[in-house]
Amino acid sequence: MSKAQGQLAIVTGATGGIGFAVAKRLGNEGYTVILNGIDDDAGAERLKELQDAGIEADYYGFDVTDENAVTSNITKIGEKYGKIDVLVNNAGGLGGRSRFEEMTTDFYRFVMALNLDSTFFASRAAIPFLKKSDNPSIINYTSNAGWNAGGPGAGIYGTSKAAVHAITRALAKDLAEYQIRVNAVSPGTIDTDFHKQIKSTKPEVFKSWANNIMLGRLGQPEDVAGVVAFLASKDAAFITAETIQVGGGQALGI
Repeated sequence: MSKAQGQLAIVTGATGGIGFAVAKRLGNEGYTVILNGIDDDAGAERLKELQDAGIEADYYGFDVTDENAVTSNITKIGEKYGKIDVLVNNAGGLGGRSRFEEMTTDFYRFVMALNLDSTFFASRAAIPFLKKSDNPSIINYTSNAGWNAGGPGAGIYGTSKAAVHAITRALAKDLAEYQIRVNAVSPGTIDTDFHKQIKSTKPEVFKSWANNIMLGRLGQPEDVAGVVAFLASKDAAFITAETIQVGGGQALGI
């Protein structure tokens, strides 16, 4: 892939895990990278790590579920740099587990906000600045749970990720006239803090998950970062409205 000098990428939820791997990969590709997160201490550490590696970067701390905070911060970023080339809507998560019978409305709304609202808020705010790019792209994150509805207690997570799959295609249709491409990645089981609890309490179970993956191993954040970097690049200039599974064949089962 060619170097992306003079290109600006925003990565939400980028203070650790897949998000930071994506930010680092894009930075190494030549992008100026804007990190987002809600842990300002972690943000400062990750920012220093990128800058020490010679990557041009900045950090903006805001909650992606807060409509006003998202709009104001992305607008500030767009106005400061004059454009946005890539928006990576990485922020999201399980949010906890709850069966529907016991599920509170607050929990339902939190999970939907974390995964769907955040994608909508950030994308809407970025569109005017993406229009100023010569290779504009939005990259979202869905999940196998968007197809199989998730495991026990993860039904609303699956619902929210199915919605992200749909909004990815809807945005792609809506923005095609501006040559803004919109795609998604669907990570499989990636070895990050997302699985921290089971990894520490039941390490044998965690390791066994690799048995259900065709390539016989768990994914690493860098596996996802490479695909995101490709989708952002001009090598993917004729790809839009697609979701790429990054799970070693896990979606097919074995």
